[in-house]
Amino acid sequence: MTNSAPSFDAEFRGWLETLIAWRRDVRRFSVRPVPPDVIDHLLDVAQLAPSVGNSQPWRWVRVESPGKRAEIRANFLDCNDKARQAQPDRRADAYAALKLAGIDRAPVQFAIFCDRETGQGHGLGRLTMPEMLEYSVVGMITNFWLTARAAGLGVGWLSILEPARVAADLAVPPSWNFVAYLCVGWPEEEHLDPELERYGWQDRSDAGRKVKIV
Repeated sequence: MTNSAPSFDAEFRGWLETLIAWRRDVRRFSVRPVPPDVIDHLLDVAQLAPSVGNSQPWRWVRVESPGKRAEIRANFLDCNDKARQAQPDRRADAYAALKLAGIDRAPVQFAIFCDRETGQGHGLGRLTMPEMLEYSVVGMITNFWLTARAAGLGVGWLSILEPARVAADLAVPPSWNFVAYLCVGWPEEEHLDPELERYGWQDRSDAGRKVKIV
């Protein structure tokens, strides 16, 4: 069976670039609920992401109970305090002033894991690079994030967590490796520039644009 490739015109390509530019890491959320059908649609689109060997190793855990959210919050506070103490004195105060999590207000929260023992895909493409499973999960998260942004939602990726503690608190199987904790909801404010740049933590650079030619 053959399919005709769609034609993406200049207007669409421009909007796509705009969407990518507006894909910000959101930490300031409204508590307004997100309709379940909107979340269902985001999850459906996320499944279209490529994965090594067509393994689809991503595993989602929706964290809703106040008790579980409190455990995640405690994990974050402990890790955040250690991270602040690890900063040089001149940076510690700046670090402490940053808002680094949306867990107190985001109405929808997911912990996302990679199933390292998934049988799907029969191991194709990951014998020498098993980390391709985690990379596949990250690709899926990008799909989810861009689709959420197109729907007017914001997403924040909380990485200041102890992975083993998250896995234990959420009682997931041992083969599930923690990849991301996502806060999802309607942004309280909209910004094109990254928050860390706006608050003077780190400007963007062109280091990632440089290409080594061999």
